Amino acid sequence: MAESLERSAKLNSLKEPALKKLCDVLDRTPGKGWRRLGEIVAEERRFKIGPDDMEMCSLKVLQPDGSPSRMLLRLMGERGCTCGHLMDYIHMLGNTEALHCLNAPVFQIIIQPQSVSLLCGHNLRLSCHAVGQSPVQYQWFKSKEEVPNGSSPELAISGIHVKDGGFYICRVNCGDTFQFSQWAQVDVLDVSTSCGGFLPNPGQNIQSLAGRLKVAVQPRPQQLLVGATLQLEGGVVGRPIPRYQWHRDGAPVPDATRRKLTIPNATQDHQGRYRCEIISGGERTWTNEVEVVIAPRTLVQISGAMECSEDDVYAIGGGSTDFLLNSIPEQLYATDKVALLIGNLSYQNHPQLKAPMVDVYDLTNVLRQLDFKVVSLLDLTESEMRNAVHQFLLLLHKGVYGLLYYAGHGYENYGNSFMVPVDAPNPYRSANCLCVQSILMLMQEKETGLNVFLLDMCRKRNVHDDSTHNVVLRVTANIVFGYATCQDAEAFELSSSSFTNGVFVKFLKKRLLDDEKITVLLDRVAEDMGQFDATRGKQALEIRSSLSERRALTDPVLPGAADLLHSQQWAKAHELPESMYLDFECGAQIKLGFAAEFSNVLVMYTYIVRKPPDLLLCQAHVTDFPQELDVDPKEMNKITPEDTGIYLLSSSLPQHCLYTRLCSLQKLKEELVFNVCLRGATAAMDADDSVCWTESVDIGKPLIARLDLHQATRPNSCLLTCPVPHSPNRNPVARHHHPHPHPDHPSGQDHSRLAPQHRRPDVYEQMGACGSSIPIEASDDIDELQTAFINSLQLRHP
Repeated sequence: MAESLERSAKLNSLKEPALKKLCDVLDRTPGKGWRRLGEIVAEERRFKIGPDDMEMCSLKVLQPDGSPSRMLLRLMGERGCTCGHLMDYIHMLGNTEALHCLNAPVFQIIIQPQSVSLLCGHNLRLSCHAVGQSPVQYQWFKSKEEVPNGSSPELAISGIHVKDGGFYICRVNCGDTFQFSQWAQVDVLDVSTSCGGFLPNPGQNIQSLAGRLKVAVQPRPQQLLVGATLQLEGGVVGRPIPRYQWHRDGAPVPDATRRKLTIPNATQDHQGRYRCEIISGGERTWTNEVEVVIAPRTLVQISGAMECSEDDVYAIGGGSTDFLLNSIPEQLYATDKVALLIGNLSYQNHPQLKAPMVDVYDLTNVLRQLDFKVVSLLDLTESEMRNAVHQFLLLLHKGVYGLLYYAGHGYENYGNSFMVPVDAPNPYRSANCLCVQSILMLMQEKETGLNVFLLDMCRKRNVHDDSTHNVVLRVTANIVFGYATCQDAEAFELSSSSFTNGVFVKFLKKRLLDDEKITVLLDRVAEDMGQFDATRGKQALEIRSSLSERRALTDPVLPGAADLLHSQQWAKAHELPESMYLDFECGAQIKLGFAAEFSNVLVMYTYIVRKPPDLLLCQAHVTDFPQELDVDPKEMNKITPEDTGIYLLSSSLPQHCLYTRLCSLQKLKEELVFNVCLRGATAAMDADDSVCWTESVDIGKPLIARLDLHQATRPNSCLLTCPVPHSPNRNPVARHHHPHPHPDHPSGQDHSRLAPQHRRPDVYEQMGACGSSIPIEASDDIDELQTAFINSLQLRHP
């Protein structure tokens, strides 16, 4: 009887927690969400859900907290739908998670694990208890990994180590239902680096420390040279985990709210007296105050001779020169780090590629962690590639680390490597491509500290290119080539229905953050690739180097005198329009935001901030973009990022918006001007009537458009500077298109990446969607969203 009464209950009787959870599931589940549910209900015609109702639901995505699912359930409830009907429909929908939201909970977690800070060597105990209608099972996780023997409600680790610190969570199963506990952070303090402080006994209960907040790890005084990394650490033990705020000379240090304070590339402005304020459980305490001294690097000569006054010596080292002699970092440094990443995939006359977009995106995020200033570009023509290289060269000066990554079609003739633009004819010759060695020759003139070329392309011989002249390079050190494949061999990408990396970047991105000499790092990538069964015997990394020093991509940056000028040049390629609010005469307000997927790909999103109460229909969209951007109206103003081609940063964009992706910004010749249209209807209007209001928006030249890569090739670019016959002005006939198959495809068939930069379609790897731990460049209101934990617990099959 109770089951019958529950099924006959009206939808409006659903409790708010269950309703909210159900709506959240239906809103975020494509294919099995609210839209498909509405289609199922409409097919039965019992509750008269029609196209107008579905449109009304879809408009809810334009509201900051709007929910299409909640609107649909409200309409169904108003028309007599019961909980039983809804359960039947969700059964037909096949959404098990949504069905669980309607069922009464079979268990409840009554004790949640609590975050804790404790000392190395002490014992850790986390608790999670649940009560249910049937036996309850537990499984603990540390981040995404199961904890061995962690299948009891109490997780106990004796003699904890620093490596045991991190985030823990418990999965509780009861029958076919499961829940996750809340996260618990475990912070492990290593007192071996502490200077003084309070050291509780290993057997002492942390709970007994309540009311007596004591500092267990004290910061130490620092004496550094400009460009070194400043590191200070303090810490207390107890529950809950304390909150920290570092202070310098009595003032709070901005964004210094972690237990460890790290300032890379410290300058003399970072000198001062530091201490940390610590708050826990309503109590407050302070670490010791320590002195941080940062000396100018000019005081030390490489020969070891001193050039400083006696006052300088006493001010820096307390009267002793031992500080200066012992503080010279053994590590080399760069005056700046800049990278140009080009991924060509949408070829006009050759097989289309897929992996370069993911490869460039992933490498951009990793290189930014290494303090590289990155320009990332997709699908460039020949003139655009030459102009992009010209802008890259402007960023180089003495001591800079320059990195060029290219993914796309390519070939190699007589030791010269050629990158193929997207507009190259079929067949192409050197006149239509960019010679990597000519770029290196121009980089050598800049006296760069390190030149790295990562070429993810084929190196097969091009029989249509009879050029035999080599570029004459100067004998210089610190040049590294990482070829994704060997000479006269092919490079591969992994054929998959989802977006995945090419073979080279699949392994490269896992090693780039290693603090190793760049050639050692690439050697390890080569070893990793050699263990990959899918391409073993087909693709092997080749490394060429004239490296005479232990240069690494992790080397610190010591800015030079010309740094400001070059930084401004780089910043021009990364300026995003500011978010803006548009007010319409009807009283509606729309917010327009922007994000950068690549340096030449802009993402726009719109949503309605304020809707007049008399407007039943209120919908906004962007339109009328410049023709050179070639924007397909069918791929604009979509309710999910994926619908408009935004796959790589979709999880980082705000929800409940309309999204539009603008590619090829390098083709933009004038300011980007477009219209924002608002369509509204009142209750007094007929069903098919509406009113439109339009606002014109000018956002200038965003991102790479400011550099005008569409213009004629720069006069000092590699096109005219390099004295080799690949220059079109030396071989005008070579530009003529010859309708022959590509040299690597005698049959003229499309074999995916069995063309230059080959990726064989029979090489398959099932991978999840590409993710990133680095926030994208975006305007003010884009928050970095964490990936749902349950979605991360999936197997990957090689």
